[in-house]
Amino acid sequence: MSSVKIFSGTHTKYLAEQICEVYGKPLGIMSVQRFSDGEMSPYFEESIRGCDVFLVQSTCPPAENLMELLLMIDAARRASAKYVTVVIPYFGYARQDRKDKPRVAIAAKVVANLLMAAGADRLMTCDLHAGQIQGFFDFPVDHLDGSAIFVPYIRSLNLDNLVFAAPDVGGVGRARSFASFFSADMVVCDKYRKRANEIASMQVIGDVEGANVVLVDDIIDTGGTICRAAQIIKEKGAKSVRAVCTHPLLSGKAYDNIEASVLEELVVTDTIPLRKQSSKIKVLSVAHLFATAIRRVHDYESISSLFINKQ
Repeated sequence: MSSVKIFSGTHTKYLAEQICEVYGKPLGIMSVQRFSDGEMSPYFEESIRGCDVFLVQSTCPPAENLMELLLMIDAARRASAKYVTVVIPYFGYARQDRKDKPRVAIAAKVVANLLMAAGADRLMTCDLHAGQIQGFFDFPVDHLDGSAIFVPYIRSLNLDNLVFAAPDVGGVGRARSFASFFSADMVVCDKYRKRANEIASMQVIGDVEGANVVLVDDIIDTGGTICRAAQIIKEKGAKSVRAVCTHPLLSGKAYDNIEASVLEELVVTDTIPLRKQSSKIKVLSVAHLFATAIRRVHDYESISSLFINKQ
């Protein structure tokens, strides 16, 4: 069986180092030469001929993170790697997964085309904004579930009268999975937007009186939706409100919004590095999840046990 070599892009090196530590292998040596105008040229400083290569890089803004990953894939192909798997903890541009109005791009499909054209053989990612994005690829996609990280933590809180909440209709599936696993109730926050990142109105469908509520989402951007939902749920008589979100984009005034909110805590993962610390934000690592998945993929073993509905 070919050997495994794990390399990291510039943006996600902190996570790749943790994955390698769990996996039991040193992080591969790779450098990125930068020209004075910012153009980059990644190159491998060790042989990868005939190896199963895993390239770790989240494709969050700026867009050069995606460009760097594409060049890494091409470099690996030209260096005669046997198999190239892109490990993208946070898959950027996934929110643009369909035409919801005239004359717009389907950015998720564009990114999928770029990864395939560059020469990737497989994608490993976590909590895509929409699961059907897997169908944009003509090669295997390992879509890992962030709930495997959050479930043990929520269980450790020993909360009584637990209720899970979806901050919008699109998140019902995620909230239902948690509610089903804990045999708990679920509510939905129905929101209406006039434009992106701006909520016009919101209402809670379901009973939260005296409950410890956990909001579930895949991405937190400005924090407007989560904080507004938490406020309304609290006004409806909830005992406590906390949120779990896999990908902490936290742009704009997100940190201020969270600090000023009624949230007990916001639990996120390290698929994206935090820009700064906050007393209300707790970070859980996905390193063990990805390291286990990489080992099982390389050994041709099932990864289904990594999902909460299989535990």
